[in-house]
Amino acid sequence: MFNDSLGDAPRMRVRVPCSTSNLGPGFDCLGLALSLELEVELHVRPDRTAHELAELAGFATDWPLEGNCLPTAFDHVFGELGLRSPACDFRVNSTIPTARGLGSSGAATAAGLLLGASFAPQPVEVKQLLRWGTALEGHPDNATASLLGGCTLGVPHGGDLAVVRPRVHPDLVFPVAWPAEPTPTAEARSVLPESVPFADAVENPRRLALLLAGLREGDPELCRLGIEDRLHAPYRLALIGGARDALAAALEAGAHAATISGSGSGLVAICDAHDGPAVAAALAGGLQGDGVEQRVLAPVFGAPRVERL
Repeated sequence: MFNDSLGDAPRMRVRVPCSTSNLGPGFDCLGLALSLELEVELHVRPDRTAHELAELAGFATDWPLEGNCLPTAFDHVFGELGLRSPACDFRVNSTIPTARGLGSSGAATAAGLLLGASFAPQPVEVKQLLRWGTALEGHPDNATASLLGGCTLGVPHGGDLAVVRPRVHPDLVFPVAWPAEPTPTAEARSVLPESVPFADAVENPRRLALLLAGLREGDPELCRLGIEDRLHAPYRLALIGGARDALAAALEAGAHAATISGSGSGLVAICDAHDGPAVAAALAGGLQGDGVEQRVLAPVFGAPRVERL
């Protein structure tokens, strides 16, 4: 049974930030929570036997129930705790575009885990939520950042997860732009090589060290040098029409650095706040096709919390 201490028909809400991941050389380990948001209200429905997605708004309007990360993560918590999952309505509003490299699935996974954990008879440690998020997502970047806020670097080891919280300079913002055409994660992974030259494998950790220092200090040169990647970005750029021109335009507009956000098709830049609008416009202007969208996003440092309605 689920925890009846919350009442016969609990109602809860959680707001979870989006995230960008990789930022070039931090492939499958680096995440940064940003200021687009997934909001979920959960209503337990004792009269039902299955979950429903209801009142979907924003970019969540096309979410299917089957295979959805939100109820999957919610049920995962109950399975891990040996409890029965109650049937729920998940009322969803999301400003996070799907399949654009801004962590929509990671945010949904984080929201499901947090909501599920709120039913546990005893508090669930954050470390456990992070392990579950990594198991569900397959890598510890987006869900980790959405669960903790801020910048996170996660390394799985022996069934556990070590997480470092790199500092981000308060003057930095992260303009993003994405085309109308999505890039599903499976497609973005399909273009990656099975092996890379030894020199490329050696170079990436060097660049990651520079990037983390650049983010900490707000140093334009360190960010520019640090964001260069040899493991995934060169292969994925070809999937995004106009991406190379857009990244070059962002640098001309004042960005410290620019690259693919996650696996794409979105792009992300790093710059000072006063250059944010111009950099976002440059990213959007370089991408091909109609329906390109842009935002200037700020880091989100606080961890999300479930509230009882």
